[in-house]
Amino acid sequence: MAGKPPEDPGHVLSWLYERGEETVGQVLGDLFARRGVTDGLTKVVQRAAKTKGRVDKNLEVMLHLLNVPSRADYHKLLVKMEHLQGSLVNLSIKLDRLLAAQERKPKKPRS
Repeated sequence: MAGKPPEDPGHVLSWLYERGEETVGQVLGDLFARRGVTDGLTKVVQRAAKTKGRVDKNLEVMLHLLNVPSRADYHKLLVKMEHLQGSLVNLSIKLDRLLAAQERKPKKPRS
């Protein structure tokens, strides 16, 4: 009786837990060795990926209709802001150099 799983599905997990990691690995190995199981899982994953893509696309369209920025819009804005920040830093460096060069030059006395 200890080697055979119980018929009640509620006790299957407790039976597997009692048998230990090796038995669980063996059961999962036997399960995934069946071609039908792996094909079914492949189809489920593919359908889930397609569904997620459709949901994402529909959500982006809905956000656009409501005039709410999407994640892609936010990313574009972030890239533009980073570019502007870099330009501002470069401008600040150039301005500092110009001011330093201007201070080094002696002032001409007025006659």
